[in-house]
Amino acid sequence: MGSDKDTKIATESAIPGETPEAGTFREYKSLQVDGVDPVFEHQARLVNHAVQGIGMGKYQWALFGLCGYGWLCDQLWQTTISDALAQVAIEFTPQHSAFLSLALIAGLVVGASFWGLGCDLIGRRLAFNLTLLIAGIFGTAAGAAPNFVSCAVLVALCGFGVGGNLPVDGAVFLEFLPGTHQYLLEILAVWWSFGQFIPAGAAWGFLPRYSCSADTPAGQCQKADNMGWRYLMYSMGAITLAGFFARFLLFRLRESPRYLIGQGRYQEAVDVLNDVAQYNGTTQFLTVEDLLQVEREYAGQGGVPRIGKTTALKRILAQFRPGGFKHVRALFASKKLAWSMTLIILVWGMIGLASPLYSNFLPEYLALHGAQSGSGSINITYRNNFIIIACSIPGTMLAGWLIGLPYIGRRGTLGLSLILTSVFLFAFTAARTQAQILAFNSVSSFVQYIMWGALYCYTPEVIPSIHRGTGTGLAAAFNRICGLMAPIIATYVGYTNTPIFVSASLYIVAGLLSFCFPYETSGKASL
Repeated sequence: MGSDKDTKIATESAIPGETPEAGTFREYKSLQVDGVDPVFEHQARLVNHAVQGIGMGKYQWALFGLCGYGWLCDQLWQTTISDALAQVAIEFTPQHSAFLSLALIAGLVVGASFWGLGCDLIGRRLAFNLTLLIAGIFGTAAGAAPNFVSCAVLVALCGFGVGGNLPVDGAVFLEFLPGTHQYLLEILAVWWSFGQFIPAGAAWGFLPRYSCSADTPAGQCQKADNMGWRYLMYSMGAITLAGFFARFLLFRLRESPRYLIGQGRYQEAVDVLNDVAQYNGTTQFLTVEDLLQVEREYAGQGGVPRIGKTTALKRILAQFRPGGFKHVRALFASKKLAWSMTLIILVWGMIGLASPLYSNFLPEYLALHGAQSGSGSINITYRNNFIIIACSIPGTMLAGWLIGLPYIGRRGTLGLSLILTSVFLFAFTAARTQAQILAFNSVSSFVQYIMWGALYCYTPEVIPSIHRGTGTGLAAAFNRICGLMAPIIATYVGYTNTPIFVSASLYIVAGLLSFCFPYETSGKASL
């Protein structure tokens, strides 16, 4: 990898008869990952070159908005359920109200796994268009639920849909980004911040005005007196469906060219690059012959012809035979790659438990500690929650700058932000006044979103595109699986300092593991 032969192929296949211009493929080094099929690797490098030549244009900025909207919806529903939880419990009086969060997380687990693997098997376009439709329909329906069980089932189905946005949208956006603009994958996480900001603001508007009071006797809270959480669900469902219609009606997503070359569909891959170049008002010079030349160069070194939809279909079906699932096995194809993927999954899992232990039950924690500090007002509780979430937005923007700094990069930004998050969470448990509680939570939220931005940027970058959906989906699924324990801990431990101590400890360990990642993706185009 990285040999003179690589450079020869890249140079000869870029713009025939010309030397690549500054800022194109050769000048922006591609990430080298062990265990990748050499034919696909070099073809992916040629696609990198073509995308770099096309540049950052209208198509990429449209994707920034539409993929970002998907990430917004992922967090939007987690925040919505968190904010609605207390009022749902007052109305339906379930034995364990936190199981509503459990239902959402279960849906997110299945959704991340299903759509993550699915987008590597059948392509990105179908998942890109369906996830928001499913989430919007079932999320809206949950607002009309007549009892707690039906509400939890509908919320789980909503989670199944929206759970695919994290692995799919990140892969779609990254695969059309020029290497010089991959930092925008981190900035994409600012949409995730708005995904908290919007429902927090809506909850502050709806819940204090249209909710039963916290001291309403069990069984006495009627639907007509407790419409706030339902209005919240209807509003977030409408926002989610608006994203689906924008994707389906206003924009035509082209299939990922790297996915297409992995399936042997070279002509379609070149057609996509030509379409994107035309959309941006530029041109690109990659041809089918260039891709075939790579196969011929490696014919004696394990290169396997990929042309033919029949062959591609057989490969898809082969995933489900005993010993199949090559997209999963390929993530552990070498020692270094296996070490990288194992650490990524572990860090995602630790954060998956740590984050909801802090954030998902923050309104209840704030209500409890607000009362201890002299104010049990539901208006103050949701006002403070809104302020805390607002602090996440500048954190995401700062991360976009930090990940590109020399000697810090993605790994350093992730590790340092995780450790700082734990420090502020430990400090938060010592807060006694409303001002102290609000201040420590606001700073924790700011630092946490530096962490989220770095994590969301690094993970898809370090996984080769032919397996990117699967790898990101596995990490996201394990993140959600670990998150399943958060409602159980909150239910049986209560809204005390203990869950926050556990959360802070997990952030420290995850931060230390981040420094052990074997690859640094800063300054390199992903494969």
